[in-house]
Amino acid sequence: MTTPDHPTPTPQPPVPAAKDRIYRSPMALVAGVLLLVIVGWLGFDALFRGHGRTQWLALAGMILLFPLIIAFTLRPAVFAGDDRLRIRNPFRVISVPWGEIATLRSSFSNEVVAKSGTKYQLWAIPVSLRARKKVERRQARAASDAARGGRSQRVRPVGMNLGGIGGLGGFGGGADADAGSPARADMDQAMADLREIHERRGEAEAAQGEISVRWAYEVAGPALAGAVVLAILLARG
Repeated sequence: MTTPDHPTPTPQPPVPAAKDRIYRSPMALVAGVLLLVIVGWLGFDALFRGHGRTQWLALAGMILLFPLIIAFTLRPAVFAGDDRLRIRNPFRVISVPWGEIATLRSSFSNEVVAKSGTKYQLWAIPVSLRARKKVERRQARAASDAARGGRSQRVRPVGMNLGGIGGLGGFGGGADADAGSPARADMDQAMADLREIHERRGEAEAAQGEISVRWAYEVAGPALAGAVVLAILLARG
């Protein structure tokens, strides 16, 4: 009598970890690239065409400016994971577990306030009053269009359907959609996303821990070296 062979269970592949949401400022990226191009063009022109002291000044200036431009424009980013919020600012990287966050606050700047009371600014999510005003004007215009559409619908003769003429009915649907779900500026939407993750994951066991702060010496070091060389050159005349 033979025993039936039991098939070996196939090992299941590990569940991939969810990717972090990344928030950056598109305008800062564009400005950073333009500044790097301008500084590089002027600096290398002075370096290869200048004479004597001008070449050293151009070299020291580029060593100083390149890291600073990268630090304040290309480097800032916010990474929102399931367990923690990682903030990459110009000269620091702050890792904050969701359980250690007291609130995410927006005023003249967007900030993370830890339970200890320490504040960390979100450089990658700047506050734009102009963007907020633009969204407010759009909402007011949508509300006005919706009100006019409601009045025209009340006075319209029975049996007349404007929705079938040239797609005019789409405007009414868009206004209603805007009124039902008001649009937000990009930075306000980003903060709303972070608050939603905080509310959902703040009590999770994996989202507890200590706040860690790491200084970005790879940015501060070259900038400091360029500043020292530039100061020596200017002091010597």
